[in-house]
Amino acid sequence: MKNIYAVLFGMLLALAATAAERKPNVVLILIDDFGYECVTANGGESYKTPVMDKLAATGVRFEQCHVQPLCTPTRVQLMTGLGNKRNYTHFGHLDPSQKTFGNLLKSAGYATCVAGKWQLSNGFEGPAHFGFDEYCLWQLVRRPGRYKNPGLEINGQQRDYNKNEYGPDIVSDYALDFITRKKDGPFFLYYPMMLTHAPYDATPDSPDYLTAKSVGGTKEPHHFPDMTAYTDKLIGKLVAKLEELHLRDNTLLLILGDNGTGRGTPSKFKGRDVLGGKGTSTMWGTHVPAIGNWPGHFASGKVYGDLIDATDFLPTICEATATPVPAELKLDGRSFLPQLRGEKGQPRDWLYAWYNPDGGATAKAEFAHDALFKLYSTGRFFNVEKDDNEKSPLADAALDAVAQAEKAKLQEALKQHAGPRDPFFVKQSQSFKGETGEDADGNKKSKRGKQAAPPEPAAAGAAAAVQAGQDRVARFNARDLNHDGKLSLEEFLSTAANKKTAQERFEQADTDKDGFLSREEFMNMGAKAK
Repeated sequence: MKNIYAVLFGMLLALAATAAERKPNVVLILIDDFGYECVTANGGESYKTPVMDKLAATGVRFEQCHVQPLCTPTRVQLMTGLGNKRNYTHFGHLDPSQKTFGNLLKSAGYATCVAGKWQLSNGFEGPAHFGFDEYCLWQLVRRPGRYKNPGLEINGQQRDYNKNEYGPDIVSDYALDFITRKKDGPFFLYYPMMLTHAPYDATPDSPDYLTAKSVGGTKEPHHFPDMTAYTDKLIGKLVAKLEELHLRDNTLLLILGDNGTGRGTPSKFKGRDVLGGKGTSTMWGTHVPAIGNWPGHFASGKVYGDLIDATDFLPTICEATATPVPAELKLDGRSFLPQLRGEKGQPRDWLYAWYNPDGGATAKAEFAHDALFKLYSTGRFFNVEKDDNEKSPLADAALDAVAQAEKAKLQEALKQHAGPRDPFFVKQSQSFKGETGEDADGNKKSKRGKQAAPPEPAAAGAAAAVQAGQDRVARFNARDLNHDGKLSLEEFLSTAANKKTAQERFEQADTDKDGFLSREEFMNMGAKAK
């Protein structure tokens, strides 16, 4: 009998040790065009966000999380841990030479998935190249509708829906299925949601979902409150799935917005009327919600005024999962894991931003700031605590001792980031004309009050073809590890999620059957895929 007890005791110890050694799962949620004022826990008064409010109340909420004013610039920072001055090329693109948190966690043994909005080019192979085993994405190789009757790309296949399906639901279902299939973990789910970007369309919970017409623009709320509520609901579904699978206590959950709310979207915030600032460098363009929750590991009900930005999420995730970060990456980000645990950590004294959606050698806006003041490289200086719309620049003669000290501090911050950009990234710049239906600042394109006409099909097709060709050249160069101008099967398979399918494609494309793909054969493969 004693032997039986000894065996059982040994088994329990082994199970406890296994549980202790198991790495945590990670879910990172990025909400599209979702400013700080949208969450009730932050002081928002226009929308219902009970799930996010509860996660904040039982976790950690940050009052000073800042990102870039537009989608792609933030996504590049978030995924690589580097500021835009270091590695940004142009809107809608992530250079294939970069390493992302997907690459790092995959190398650490994580099953990886990205589900939602991509907007980073690099074709069907892009997600795998950046470390994701599987994907369900919108705006991977095209930009169809995202909401009712969407067009998506799922693991190399284009899917078009026409039975009133709702894009965010399809993506949500895929994300939950991934979690279920990978429940024995560890897994990393990067969930860049398609909501709440314009058009402010009806959701399946809106009474007029089947009859409402899509309306562009962001200066009228239309169904934005419904979209915010639906975003919160989908986050709730994900949390419920983790609880159902008994994974909640071993899953680190982080939530943030990718930039300010759509330009001009009216909201109530702490008793005042505010307007969404997407595309602007004001606080309403960069200030976003940030929430962390991990039962038993993160603090509960903690609120921090510490400064964090998009570059900080990669090092935080890597520290929490004991994932090594190669020293040569020289991250700009700083882990805020200590704060998530309720500790002091190493708070930043200021944040620095270099912003230009075109890319190029010079910034559209370059500034350093903290929670009180902001200094632009042009010399404009604002008290953003009192003047968050930046209407009244401060003259040196009017500065008191506190403001003088703040300005000196921010001048030193800008000085630390002085110098030219890497020519490799500068030469890849492209003029940003705005997303479909918007101008470069996120405003609805219009003429005499009407929606601007879309580009002629031939012109749009030609531009898309040029972009697709550039993307394939970049992917070829990224895979050509020994720089001999051809790809071996091993090089071709290095970024493939489905090795079997990729090998079949390789063999079909290898027309001269020499066991390699020339640049021409690789480019032709891309043309045939269309």
